[in-house]
Amino acid sequence: MYIALAILAFGIIIAIHELGHFLSAKALNVKVNEFAIGMGPKLLKKQGKETLYTLRALPFGGFCAMEGEHEEGEEPDPRSFLSQKRWKRIVILAAGSAANIIAALIIMLILNAGAPGFVGTTIAETDSALPGSEMSQLRPGDRLIELNGERLFYNDDIALFMQLHTQFNANRPVALTIDRGGERIEMIVDSELLTGRSTTIAQVFDHFPQLGPSQLQAGDRIVAINGEYPRTYNEYRRMVAENADGPITFTLDRNGETVEYQRQAVLVDGEEHFRYSIVFKPIVSFNTISPTIFEVIKYSGYQTYSFVRMIRVSLVMMFSGTASIQDISGPVGIVSVMNTIGQQAPTTTAAIGSIVFFMAFIGVNVAVINILPIPAMDGGRILFVLLTWVIEKLTRKHLNPKYEGYINTGAFILLIGLMVLILYNDVMKLINGVDILGG
Repeated sequence: MYIALAILAFGIIIAIHELGHFLSAKALNVKVNEFAIGMGPKLLKKQGKETLYTLRALPFGGFCAMEGEHEEGEEPDPRSFLSQKRWKRIVILAAGSAANIIAALIIMLILNAGAPGFVGTTIAETDSALPGSEMSQLRPGDRLIELNGERLFYNDDIALFMQLHTQFNANRPVALTIDRGGERIEMIVDSELLTGRSTTIAQVFDHFPQLGPSQLQAGDRIVAINGEYPRTYNEYRRMVAENADGPITFTLDRNGETVEYQRQAVLVDGEEHFRYSIVFKPIVSFNTISPTIFEVIKYSGYQTYSFVRMIRVSLVMMFSGTASIQDISGPVGIVSVMNTIGQQAPTTTAAIGSIVFFMAFIGVNVAVINILPIPAMDGGRILFVLLTWVIEKLTRKHLNPKYEGYINTGAFILLIGLMVLILYNDVMKLINGVDILGG
């Protein structure tokens, strides 16, 4: 079911892009010969007053074929694409990407309409019990504004850039810029500080309440494990793993009182099961923003912008060598990711919501990639319109459109080659069982 839904979602993304071209062309009185959703053989067709509307067999594509878009004639149709003023051609070419951006923003508005709130970048609370000066630099009320040079708007940004930092920079500290009472302060902090958890217990889940009340309580801080002193949850987890084969004595700080207990387990069907599951408090927690209409609109706009920024970060990683062609996914990989997202969701409603969210992200990807100044893409064609205007102004001669056709044809062949390579990578990932999500 989710594969079919993912294919449909991808087809909608392309249809929205081509619809942007189509509507702008119609609004500017440019003749459109065919508006197609999909590629390959025609499945359905309907002839309009002047436009043929078709649904084609392959859902990975589509087109809006305008009169004279790629041709040069002695007496071109006055309603052909090439006969239009340059600003009209630029508007039509940019309208596809604009449609995807607008659609993504609408999706975000719908998904965020019922949100309980949004998490900001102002620190609400810190675990004051953490030792070490590097852990105590941040204070409640500090607003984080930059992380490793990247601007922070919401807590999502902190999570994203910390994930990238830890993935490619191991445990190196992070450069942080904060606003403290109007003063801009720069500091270097422990990489675990912003996303890590302390040893203070936030919640306790007692799996066997029939055996009596829990010995652990929310608010307890684990001070020591068999005489060792963990600072963070990661250190706690390492110490527990190292002592897994023997008894473990926990020393707790409960409202200033020292309490000790040994890890307890029970036998169920001859197997040992631990009585408690523990959720630890974050080292740093951030403010919650009320979901007013203004904040919903603001956050939805931020998410759409964030999608664009993620593409910029990905391109920088590609050109810097941090990422490679192996990390790029095409239509097959995208459908596979959507299907995986759907299967991992706890409910059908959550699955559809996650797929729609990812659909918005892919739509923005399609918009940004298409508007880049790459030959055969909309952005490359816009660049050529501007370049021909400059050249004709300087030389006082009309530049033959066939040269643009030659460039676009060559670029299109290279683009097809790249798509075949990406398709091969996607298929091999699926054959080899590689998780395209990277999990």
